[in-house]
Amino acid sequence: MPAIQGLLLGTVGAWSALTLLVSGPCAAQTHESLPCVSATRVCSEWVALGGGPARAMVYRTVSLGARNPGVRRALIMVHGALRNPEHYFETATAAAFLAGALDDTVVIAPAFRSSEGGDCQDQLLPNEVSWSCHGDSWRSGGAAAGDPGVSAFDFLDEILRKLADREVFPNLATIVVAGHSAGAQFVSRYQMANRVHDTLGTTVQYVIANPSSYAWPDATRVVPIDDADASNAAEGWKSEAPHTNFRYGSFDSSRAPKYDQWPYGLESRTRGYTAKTSDDQLRKQLTSRTATYLLSQVDTLPLSGFDDSPEAMAQGPTRRARGEAFVKYLRERWGAANSTVLIVPACGHNSRCVFTSEIVLPVLFPAMGK
Repeated sequence: MPAIQGLLLGTVGAWSALTLLVSGPCAAQTHESLPCVSATRVCSEWVALGGGPARAMVYRTVSLGARNPGVRRALIMVHGALRNPEHYFETATAAAFLAGALDDTVVIAPAFRSSEGGDCQDQLLPNEVSWSCHGDSWRSGGAAAGDPGVSAFDFLDEILRKLADREVFPNLATIVVAGHSAGAQFVSRYQMANRVHDTLGTTVQYVIANPSSYAWPDATRVVPIDDADASNAAEGWKSEAPHTNFRYGSFDSSRAPKYDQWPYGLESRTRGYTAKTSDDQLRKQLTSRTATYLLSQVDTLPLSGFDDSPEAMAQGPTRRARGEAFVKYLRERWGAANSTVLIVPACGHNSRCVFTSEIVLPVLFPAMGK
C-alpha cells in the first residue's frame, strides 16, 4: 500500500508542477524553452502519409519541423484500444517531468483514429486516415480504411524519419517507442517488422507493456504446466521477480487452427506491410533489436480487453505469464540477449501506474552522455 500511495502522490505532484509550468494551452507556444504539454490542438500537428493528402495526427511537446538542437532523446507513446492519445500524451509528459527529462526530450503520442463504426466512431477531420479497429487492425499494422497502400506501421515510420532528420534534431541520440496493452501489441509487432530501424542513424529502443498477445517466431508454444498453469499464473502476483519455470513444445492446432497466423504468429502474411519480409528476417529483427517488456506485478486477471481467443490462450493464461514465457523463449531458443523483462511492482493493467513508476523512468528516458 505505501508503494501505491507514493506513486499516486508522485503523479499528483508532477501534474501540479506541470500546471505551474504551463498555465494554459497556448503558453508553451509563446516561449521557445517551454514544452507544450496540453493534449489540445495547439500541441498537435499532422503527419502526411503516402505522400498526402492522407494524414494522421500526433500530440507532441515540440514541433517536429522546427530546428531544435536542445532535443537529445524522443519518446513515442502509443495509446491503447480506446484510441485515447490525449491520456497517453499526458501520462508520457508526466513521466518526462518525473524523470527530469522534459527539457531535452520530445514526447509524441500518435492518434490511430477510426470511424469504422460500432465502438469506433471518432470524429475525423478532412483527409484524416481512418484505421480499422477489428480484424486487420491498426494494432497489428493494418491498412488504412479505403487506402490499402498505407499501413499503421507506415505512420510510425514517418514519425521516426522526422525525428532522425539532422536538420531538425541535430543532437537527438535515442528514440524510445513505447506502448501499453493494445499499444504494446502494436509496438511488439512494429519492433520485429519495421524496415526503417537500421536506416535512421539513431538508436531506437522499444518498450512493450502488458500486451495480450505476441507474434511468436515459430509454431512452438508454452506448455500449460508449472508457471504457465492457469491456477499458478493467477497467483503470480505474489512475486516481484519474473517467473521462469516454463516449458515449450508443439501445439495441438485443432484447439486453435489460426494460432500461428499473423498477428499471433508469422503464417498467412499475404498482404500489407509485412508481406514482403521473410520469416527469417522478422526473426532476426525481433531477436536483435533492444526491447524491454514491462509486465505489471498484479496483471494476472482477465481485465480491460484481455484477449481470451483460442489463439491468444495458446500463449498462456494471463498477460504476465504470456510475457514471461515469450521473452524466456526468445532468449533461450533464439538468443535474444537484447530482450529483457522488468516486473513493475504494485501495478495492475494500468498504463499510468506503469509508465510513472520509478523503476520504469530510466527505461523510457535513457541516460545521455555528457
